[in-house]
Amino acid sequence: MATETDTRRIALISDVHGNLPAFRAVLRAIEEESPDAIWCLGDLVGYGAHPNECVELSRQSVDLCLRGNHDSVVIDRLDISEFSANAAAAAEWTKGELTAESRAYLEACDEKSEQEAIGLYHASPRDPTWEYVLSAMIADDCFDAMEPRVGAVGHSHVAVTFMRRGDTPTLWGQPEANETIDFSDDRWLLNPGSVGQPRDGDPRASWLLLELESWRATWRRTEYPIDEAAEAIRAARLPEQLADRLYYGQ
Repeated sequence: MATETDTRRIALISDVHGNLPAFRAVLRAIEEESPDAIWCLGDLVGYGAHPNECVELSRQSVDLCLRGNHDSVVIDRLDISEFSANAAAAAEWTKGELTAESRAYLEACDEKSEQEAIGLYHASPRDPTWEYVLSAMIADDCFDAMEPRVGAVGHSHVAVTFMRRGDTPTLWGQPEANETIDFSDDRWLLNPGSVGQPRDGDPRASWLLLELESWRATWRRTEYPIDEAAEAIRAARLPEQLADRLYYGQ
């Protein structure tokens, strides 16, 4: 595991959601970048058919892992009634599959961390469990609630940036694959997108490479065998839509 002093080049991931083929592919791509550490913003489990395998892979490979709302519900930290029908069905199935070791790992994770070079939140600085940061208005309120200059959020499954300069209105954008931004000035919220279930119209797994010495961020997209992930969902008799949506990035 990397220490605080050598974590200058970070691979940032989020929302794996039990998609083992995607997680493996992303970790292989990350290995080629030789980062100092890998940070995960949560939701290792959820919609996919390999919860324990993804938790174990995180335990082996990830230096810092947050706990997302789907992680929380399967360890009885959230009420399942707050989930949509498909999410609840996947959560109930996952609870039945989860090993004691996987449960213990998820229980040890926090929903946020402000001890690193940037703030890390599963959902948002205001509400690390549930809030979706998908508009400049919500991001503006999050900047008011966030102590660090730069923060990273997951949860929405959408690769997106928000920037506030002084008292000017917050600006937002959706970065393309391999697009790099400079976040050395101003205030920023960065979302790496989703490893296991992107929802921005691009079915490729999404993740982010942070260069904290130069304050630059590059979004990556990684191909993975979607058929393998979809067939595993169908074999587990999880809702068909959870398999179908993988092909469309929705």
